[in-house]
Amino acid sequence: MACTHFKDNFWNSDLTGTVGYDVILQHLNDGRRTCKEVEDFMKARASIEDKYAKDLLGLSRKVFGHNEMNTLKKSLDMFKLQIEHVGQTHLQLAQNIRDEAKKLEDFRERQKDARKKIDFQMDSLHKQKAMQFRRTLESKKTYEQKCRDKEEADQNVNRNAHNTRNIEKLHSKALQAKQNADEADRVYLQNVTALAKIRNEWLKEHANACEAFETQAKERINTLRNTVWTHINQLSQQCVTSDELYEEVRKSLEQCDIKEDIEYFIHLRRTGDKPPAPVLYENFYSSDRNPNAAQLSKSPHPINSLIVHHYQIVWIADDVIYSTLHEPGYSFIHF
Repeated sequence: MACTHFKDNFWNSDLTGTVGYDVILQHLNDGRRTCKEVEDFMKARASIEDKYAKDLLGLSRKVFGHNEMNTLKKSLDMFKLQIEHVGQTHLQLAQNIRDEAKKLEDFRERQKDARKKIDFQMDSLHKQKAMQFRRTLESKKTYEQKCRDKEEADQNVNRNAHNTRNIEKLHSKALQAKQNADEADRVYLQNVTALAKIRNEWLKEHANACEAFETQAKERINTLRNTVWTHINQLSQQCVTSDELYEEVRKSLEQCDIKEDIEYFIHLRRTGDKPPAPVLYENFYSSDRNPNAAQLSKSPHPINSLIVHHYQIVWIADDVIYSTLHEPGYSFIHF
């Protein structure tokens, strides 16, 4: 398999170019942005959990079931208590998520600071390299021009060798041209040497920067993976904890006994075990007439009911009372 390290894959043929280095920096900046996005996500999730927890706690304090008694009351009280506990666990979950978000923020800032130091050093090298490269190119041009001037001066000497009057002047120019060419050669060689030194230093630092940035990229991936993993574990644990608290409510409901609650209510609130005596019919004309009998007409009468009296039989139907006396031939209809 081909090399899979930054230092083996992000070079470019242009000595003054920074394309490979820029690609790595862009990748690191994108990674930093991802860290910030995950961090913001977790902070938002913590806020949701915090609000949810406070709403649950407020809900658990609402009064309901205070008129109930015995086992059902215990179950309802247990229900409210465990809802309160669930709210508390969500408060703790919100804090745990905020702690993880803070760790991610600290990690992001540490990488940012480390990357700044490396980038500052590399930026300085890039500027030195580019400047020295320009100097080298300029000194090369100067060197080549001075060499051409020297050649031209030598040719003038050769062309005017028979002219004794100007030969000394031409020799002087040729000598000066040679000196200028030699000086340009020296400067050019010096710049090339300096550029080679800067290049070697840049090559080394570029490789070091690539290794450092690759390490940061690996750490970022590992940190993000672990952060999300921890977050999911927190949510899973919250579900387990909530289920354990809800299980207490289920256990309490299992102890809620319908028959026992009914018996408990009867025992606590009973008012008697005997019904009221029936109201008997009393004939107005009877010798043992009850003075209160007149009040019976104001009371509703059961439909199609038959009342047996020791004096007579009364048939009540459709709010009409038919009665018969023991005396033959007597009848009475009462509306």
